[in-house]
Amino acid sequence: MVVKNVCCIGAGYVGGPTCSVIAWKCPDIQVHVVDKSEMRIKQWNSDKLPIYEPGLDDVVRECRGRNLFFSNNIETAIKDADLIFISVNTPTKTYGIGKGRAADLKHIEMCARKIAEVAEGNKIVVEKSTVPVRAAESITHILSANTRPDVSFQILSNPEFLAEGTAIENLLNPDRVLIGGEESKAGEAAVAELTWIYNHWVPSEKIITLSTWSSELSKLASNAFLAQRVSSINAISALCEATGADVTQVASAVGQDSRIGSKFLTASVGFGGSCFQKDLLNLVYIAECVNLPEVAMYWQQVITMNTYQRTRFAKRIIECLFNTVTDKTLAVFGFAFKKNTGDTRESPAIYVCSHLLEEGARLNIYDPKVERSQIEYDLTSAAVTSEPERIKKLVQIFDDPYEVVKDAHAIVVLTEWDEFKTYDFKKMHEVMKKPAFIFDGRKILDHEALIKLGFHTETIGKRFTRNSLLRSSGEHYPAFSWTP
Repeated sequence: MVVKNVCCIGAGYVGGPTCSVIAWKCPDIQVHVVDKSEMRIKQWNSDKLPIYEPGLDDVVRECRGRNLFFSNNIETAIKDADLIFISVNTPTKTYGIGKGRAADLKHIEMCARKIAEVAEGNKIVVEKSTVPVRAAESITHILSANTRPDVSFQILSNPEFLAEGTAIENLLNPDRVLIGGEESKAGEAAVAELTWIYNHWVPSEKIITLSTWSSELSKLASNAFLAQRVSSINAISALCEATGADVTQVASAVGQDSRIGSKFLTASVGFGGSCFQKDLLNLVYIAECVNLPEVAMYWQQVITMNTYQRTRFAKRIIECLFNTVTDKTLAVFGFAFKKNTGDTRESPAIYVCSHLLEEGARLNIYDPKVERSQIEYDLTSAAVTSEPERIKKLVQIFDDPYEVVKDAHAIVVLTEWDEFKTYDFKKMHEVMKKPAFIFDGRKILDHEALIKLGFHTETIGKRFTRNSLLRSSGEHYPAFSWTP
């Protein structure tokens, strides 16, 4: 088989960018991205794509209508495809056995059954969604049980390693591409076909072939290790605040060790996004299912530490604001879970804002990419509050950061957008309530400069000596203390 037609079921954060790059780098291959959501497909065919990723617009504009197509014609795309990516959502279950931990594979199963129903000829089915170990085996069972004459399937695992905000760069210059397949001649042939596609732009030495199950577990393990580093440095940040150490200096010293490295050692208000918590919970559930309780507890603690960091930061804001935020206006800078994306899934901002709203704070929120409707949805969903109408009255969303801070008691930085570092904080200080506070949950601002402007400044993993630093501005606020 020579792959000439590719179909991707699922036009989300993974399927859309991945197949756009494949179409861009493989002009000889027809790529069809399909989804049952008519609204999402309309957005992919419009000037405003459903997701924001630097560089994605240019890639889609160049390929769309040439060899990249977005449609709701799922059955036709499956029939015509030589290779089919399954790239649908696998959220954490909210019901039944494994609730709150196991991955919900209903969308994967629906795709497998649809492929079995309409496929013709020989197909390579590629599991792109993040799934638990042996999910490919389940897909194989469904397809095998429904195989018709002259129809055959090979199942591969090809997990994605995209970081939102740098997804196009990750696709164009990956650290590695994993392809897991059946250890047979037919399986090796299928692996070779997918390898051929990636070889259009990825060097062979970066393409790793392994068993299907190893490929699936490698994805979960990678995200677990990254999340573990974030929770590790955040745990150290609490110690730094309690002892007077500076977590930035500690992280720099630790990161100089070549065995450890410096990446993912920036203390913050916590990790978010669609993958880290979901994959950790999945790993915990798998460990419990195979009777490894100690392994499950180990990885559960990474999640527990992340929750603690978010809650700890919210409590710090309240305690510094004289132990009450009721009816106080707080200007929130950033709502996305990280910069350069409009994605808010599991964003620390949701949880910090929810804590503050529970205490009666009024929030003025600004984010350069997150849609107003998404912020409203996240803060009023049943998973967050039982009083959505009360929350709506306490939240205002702005398009101008300088309007957000008017008459605010504090600025709370929850996303590390680069533009936040360029603001005229002197101008902002002039229109805020005094004393004016800044809580930098991402450690991106010039804290000493802010203190000189008169801001009471708090950040993650460091305490400032109030009396000596504030004296230079001629202002004498009382010293504030808090318990981590």
